[in-house]
Amino acid sequence: MGRTLKIVAIVVGVLIVIVVAAPFLIPVNQFRPTIEEKASAAMGRKVEVGNLSLSLLSGSLGADNLVIADDPKYSKSPFLTAKSVNVGVEIMPLIFSKTLNVTEIVIDGPQVSLIRDAGGEWNYSSLGASAAKSQAAAPPAPAAAPSATPASSSSSAPGEFTVQKLELKNGKITVASTGSQKISTYDNVSVVASNVSLTSQFPLTVKADLPGGGNFKLDGTAGPANQSNAQLTPLNAKLTVDNLNLAKTGFVDPSAGLGGNLDLNATIQSQGGVVSTTGSAKLSKALLVAGGSPAGVPVVVDFGTKYNLTKNSGVLEPSTLKIGAAVAHLSGTYEIPAGGTSLKMKVESKDMPAKDLQEFLPALGVNMPKGASLQAGTLNTDLDLDGPINKLVTSGSVGLFGGKLAGFDLGSKLSAISSLTGVKTGGDMIIEKMTSNVRVAPDGLKADNFNAVVQSLGSMVGGGTIDSKNEMDFKMAATLTNVVGDVASPVSGAGSILGKVMGGGAGAGGCKSGTTVPFQIKGTTSDPKFIPDVGGLAAGMLKSQLGCVGGLAGATGKAVPGVPKDAAGALGQLGGLFKKKP
Repeated sequence: MGRTLKIVAIVVGVLIVIVVAAPFLIPVNQFRPTIEEKASAAMGRKVEVGNLSLSLLSGSLGADNLVIADDPKYSKSPFLTAKSVNVGVEIMPLIFSKTLNVTEIVIDGPQVSLIRDAGGEWNYSSLGASAAKSQAAAPPAPAAAPSATPASSSSSAPGEFTVQKLELKNGKITVASTGSQKISTYDNVSVVASNVSLTSQFPLTVKADLPGGGNFKLDGTAGPANQSNAQLTPLNAKLTVDNLNLAKTGFVDPSAGLGGNLDLNATIQSQGGVVSTTGSAKLSKALLVAGGSPAGVPVVVDFGTKYNLTKNSGVLEPSTLKIGAAVAHLSGTYEIPAGGTSLKMKVESKDMPAKDLQEFLPALGVNMPKGASLQAGTLNTDLDLDGPINKLVTSGSVGLFGGKLAGFDLGSKLSAISSLTGVKTGGDMIIEKMTSNVRVAPDGLKADNFNAVVQSLGSMVGGGTIDSKNEMDFKMAATLTNVVGDVASPVSGAGSILGKVMGGGAGAGGCKSGTTVPFQIKGTTSDPKFIPDVGGLAAGMLKSQLGCVGGLAGATGKAVPGVPKDAAGALGQLGGLFKKKP
């Protein structure tokens, strides 16, 4: 028994000596040229590793640092740097035959620089290219030191690169375009791939934290690698994006006012240079114009696209856009040049419930008047989206039918006009129809050919703008169809003047239906100000409604009893309407 214990103790002692001494006895740095050569051949780039160390307990080689060169067409700075890298190896072949068989590669804390040129090509596109192509694109690199093993003689063939596990952890990726100062940073990047080979398909998982919060995950399979352009390598994966803040991606000009938080679930199939993507995207707190406010309701788009990687252009297949129960249909094309995404699309809808849309209107810089809400009606749209996404212009026609703006008393807003015309409206604004041509751009909204029929009032035509500060500037004209009351009533200001001129005193009847009343809308969409165009109103009424005038004195320009001279003088300036020779 004692002899057995002695033998066991000797064996254990020998193993301890081997574990402790082997790393010092095996000159692992002689494998640096082999590792660099294999990695360079596989990447199609110059690869350098730092001082190597051996750990028998973990069965791995450690390197102080790692540097992978960038394509010189993009940058002289490295494509990837890392402070440490561990290379799992088979220990027995390494000890007894000094043969390096790599089983896994773990890169800790890599920093990767992704750059896109004006033609849409990325600097990673040449990764995995043949050694010959890499050498043709870059200045010749110094020859690697001769390897101590004959196995390295055939390692220059990229197709021979295989590894059971490849992992990047705690990484950082910066994304930029040539000729642009904008840089986006993605932290906590991790990449895990198993059974990696350049000549076969392998499973792949990529995760990252997104700028401004949120996270990104891609889970699927990739390969075999495209030796001429890594961007064209086949990919089948599920893509998940949670809470991407659009304004902080670095791809959107902050001055454009675009923003929102994006959630995306999609499947991706990339084959033959064409990427087919289907899925659903939800944009919360959408903001589409400078000066607008985040939408209170999310937009959900169920979509399908096909994108050509070599042409940097794609087609949006017929897709649906949902805001509550309101549904619109999307289709069109898009391009993604280095300067940013550009769209050319069509948005069509019919009979969308207007009530479901009112919480989205602030994203367009339109807010409901205080205390008012859109309780009824349907909306039709025929819109075109055109231009870069950060300068997107939406133009076309919109129509609201059977609408009810509850809590908005148009009569009180038109009180000055009511005193002149006798028009009265109820506590809610009933819109029989309202149509307009619109143009929505980062600087605001413009409406042309505005035409509305409002119950208890008549028809309104005109147009105007809502700028990026939500300020309104509309010039309108209302043709009254429900004029009531006595415009000659002795009210103050312009109403009194017009009443006396038109009626000559109490007891005269009001103007007939069909009177055209010009006015302006100022203020903001949440607090609009209806301002009568007094000059235009008087001129129009006296010119088209002379039958409303109770006496001829006003028409002849002679003194009118009860009308102050200064008031008559002011009216006399309205195009000489009162200056007729006797």
